[in-house]
Parts: sequence; C-alpha cells; structure tokens
Amino acid sequence: MSKRFARKDVIMTEGNIWKHLLWFALPLLVGNLFQQLYNTVDSIVVGNFVGKEALAAVGTNDSLINTLIGFFSGMATGAGVVISQYYGARDDENVHKAVHTTIAMTFLMAVLFTALGILMVDPMLRLMGTPEDVMPQAKSYLTIYFAGVIGLMFYNMSTGILRAVGDSQRPLYFLIISALINTVLDLIFVICFQWGVAGVAYATIIAQGVSAVLALRALRKEKGVYRLIWKKVRIDWPMLKKIFLLGLPSALQMAITSFSNVFVQSYINEFGSACMAGWSSYSKIDKFCMLPIQSVSLAITTFVGQNLGANQVERAKKGSRIALLMSVTMTIIIMIPIMTFAPQLVALFNQEPEVMQYGSMFLRLMMPFFVCTCTNQVYAGSLRGAGDTKAPMIIMMGCFILFRQIYLFVVDKLTHSIILVALGYPFGWILCSIIIYLYYRFSHWEKHRIVVSEQ
Repeated sequence: MSKRFARKDVIMTEGNIWKHLLWFALPLLVGNLFQQLYNTVDSIVVGNFVGKEALAAVGTNDSLINTLIGFFSGMATGAGVVISQYYGARDDENVHKAVHTTIAMTFLMAVLFTALGILMVDPMLRLMGTPEDVMPQAKSYLTIYFAGVIGLMFYNMSTGILRAVGDSQRPLYFLIISALINTVLDLIFVICFQWGVAGVAYATIIAQGVSAVLALRALRKEKGVYRLIWKKVRIDWPMLKKIFLLGLPSALQMAITSFSNVFVQSYINEFGSACMAGWSSYSKIDKFCMLPIQSVSLAITTFVGQNLGANQVERAKKGSRIALLMSVTMTIIIMIPIMTFAPQLVALFNQEPEVMQYGSMFLRLMMPFFVCTCTNQVYAGSLRGAGDTKAPMIIMMGCFILFRQIYLFVVDKLTHSIILVALGYPFGWILCSIIIYLYYRFSHWEKHRIVVSEQ
C-alpha cells in the first residue's frame, strides 16, 4: 500500500483519553471545515456573480438536502457503531460482515434516494412556499443535486467505516481534494461558462463523486480486517438487522429534524428574498461554529463504541466528560470571532445592505446559544456509541420538531417577528440539552452495547 494512504486505524481502548479524542477529532474538525468551505463556496459564488435570488435559491434547498444527508448520516452512524464495537472486541469475522453489508446497503439506498429525490423536487419546494422569483433556480439546483447524490452516499458510508476503526485522517484528505475540485469548478462553470445555479450544482456532484471514489479505493487497498472485497459485497441479513436497529433511529431523527426545517424555512420565506438571502448567509456561517461540536460528537461515538466493546465502561464514561469539556472550549474559541466580524462575513455572500443587516442580526442573535448544543451533541454521541440510539432520537425529535413547530406556529399567529422565529432554534437546543443530560446521568445507557469482550 502507498504511504499516502497508509493505515491509520487506532485502538482507543488503551492510552491517554484526551489525546485519543483530540487526535481523532482534529482531522474531523479540519475535514468538516473543508466540507463547510465546500458548501459555502457555492453560496459565495452565486451570491456575488449571479444575484440574491440565486443565493436564496441555493439557501432554500439546504433543508431538503440536509434531510437526505441526515438520514444517510444516521444509517452511517448505525453501521459505525456496529463496526466500532466489533473492532474493539477484536471480532474480525463480524467486522468483515458489517463492512460488506454496509456497502451493499449503500448501493440499494442510493438508487432509491436518487429516484425519490428527483420526483419530489417540485412538491417540496412548493411546500416550503418558495417565492416564484426563486423557484426556477431552486428547482434546477435540487434536480441536478439529486441526480448525482450517489457520490455523497458512498463517501459518507465509506468514511464512516474508516472512522469506526479510528481512522479520521484519510477522510480529511479526501475532503480537501473534493473541496478544491468544487471550488475550481464553481469558478469555471459560473464565471466562465455562466451556467448560474446549475453550475454550482454540477460542481458539487462532480466533487462528491471524486471523494467517493477515493474513499472506496482506500477501503479496497486496505490490508486490515475492514478491507473492501467487491466480490464479497452482499447483504448479511442478521448484520443488516443490527445496523438498521442502531442506525434507523438516528437516521429518522436526523432526517425528520432536517425535514422539519423545511417548515422553518417557510416561516423565513414569508419575510422576502432579502431575509432569505440573509438567513442563507447566516446558515452557512453558523455551521462553522458547529464544527467542533460535530467533530467531538463523532469522536466520542467511536471512542465509546470501542471501549464498551472491550468492556471498559468507566473509561467510556470518563471519555464523555472530557469530550464535553473539549467541545465547549473549542466552540467558544470559534464563536467569538464570528460574532465580532459578523457584517464582514455576511458581506462575503452578498453586499446588499438589507441582506447584510439580516445576516449580521441572525449571527449575533444565535451564536451565544451554540454552547448549549455541546451538551446534547456530545451526550447523544456517547449514547449512540453505546448502542442506545432510540433515546437520542426521541429526545431530539421531541425538542427539535414537536416543541419547535408548536413554538413557531404560536409565534407566527401572535406576532410577525423574525427575531422570535429565529429563536425557535436555540430554545429547542436548550430544552434538548437539559433532557438528554438527565437521561445520560440517570439511565443505564451502557447496557445497550451489542457486544462484550472478555478482555
């Protein structure tokens, strides 16, 4: 195997905890940074070279795209938990079965989601109340995106396998390459070819396809137990059942939460294209504040999975406490400059005064509440790593969907305030953090593990 893509798998059941978490989370953090740059470049290019309607069109699709990504990320979580626990227990046979079942499942789901996604574009955009001046560009972007979504799916699943065995470095390399390709193609397709919103969509699916090929190649060239052997790709039904039992709750929670944001977007759309563009700018920037939270959450999922697989319960719990401290610290470090330079950051997307005003307001209003998300994301990651995926699903759906939609309905009926609409997000975060902490503290979540090692 080439040195460039040499093995980077890590056993987390021994050694310094904070170092394991830090060195696992840092590549994830940088990788997520490039992922956000990857997505943000689309908005910057169309916002500056096409117009605010194009920016609004790209932004209004976020909720629909994130619904798909959320579902598939949830299934990847289920597969990752299964693989990480078997890997921690040194059960090579079941690691092998889980890897090949995951790849087979990915292919079947990719075909299904491509077809359904294309068919549902127009109904979903109309459900969100997308303005007519935005509709043609939004429809064009989304149709092209779903046509090439297979690349995104295989990348997510393949890198999920790598992360389950402690390898967070190679997914970073693949993302960097993909982000660079996306940026170059954005500029060529939009500025040179003048393809508008369609151009950034084509750039995205091409870049995603490249990252998927690289990730699959890494698994194919691997010498370890998780090596991908194409002729052995098939469904092992007992293993698929385990993956679905663990992955489906997370998938439904992430997908339905993202889908519920379609209705949140519909409330935003009531305030016109300038507010939509400002919200789109905010939503791209705020994801940078989520980077450390998401990275540490993924790290603790793998850490807990491996350690519970090796029957090291107290080490898993200690890791969760350290992960929470890391997440809060990193979030504050990122949050402060974002709030300080809010107008300048929004101006990267669009320099119209009204758009900048909305975008800056959203950033400064929402940023302080991101510390609250550290609790719910880190503890949810710990629970999923243990195999308890139902509790995070129920708690998060209750807070992010039921509570948030009731709140927005009431606010919309009583007042026409964009500030109160925006606060629907942080109020849900706060409630979720309280409930999930209490569950983590007083339930026996560690008993949900699927495998126990005798070591």
